Amino acid sequence: MYHGRVFVGGIMQGSIQEMAIHGQNYRARISDLVRRRYPGVEIVDPFVLHPNSVDYDRAQAIETFLAMLDEAARADVLIAFLPEASLGTAAEIWRAYAAGVPVYVLSPMVHNWMLWATATRILEDWETFEAFVAQGGLEPHFTRA
Repeated sequence: MYHGRVFVGGIMQGSIQEMAIHGQNYRARISDLVRRRYPGVEIVDPFVLHPNSVDYDRAQAIETFLAMLDEAARADVLIAFLPEASLGTAAEIWRAYAAGVPVYVLSPMVHNWMLWATATRILEDWETFEAFVAQGGLEPHFTRA
């Protein structure tokens, strides 16, 4: 059994200009991979915590966004899915990085300076990410019971 907190960040609104979100299926895929390899870790997933956040009013959205930044800073590991740029995910990454939380980014943006500066590692595709998790890449960040 492993103990630790994994914050799963990723693109929600991206560059969508209306009140809508991208598909969120990647969150379950990441969570399942991590739980399979590291049973017992806690997954903190903003979408699971706030599945109807796209309907929040401005005050509730701001409160939720800031609370999720705090959660990112309290995690043992942050995993972010970024198929394209996302302001919210960038803020989560920055907050985690500033708090000393290791940041693993699943993204084809392997030449992005912000990711170079903040990510512990950029994993360019699902195959690379899955192999990294399966081979124990996150283990140094968890305790074992």
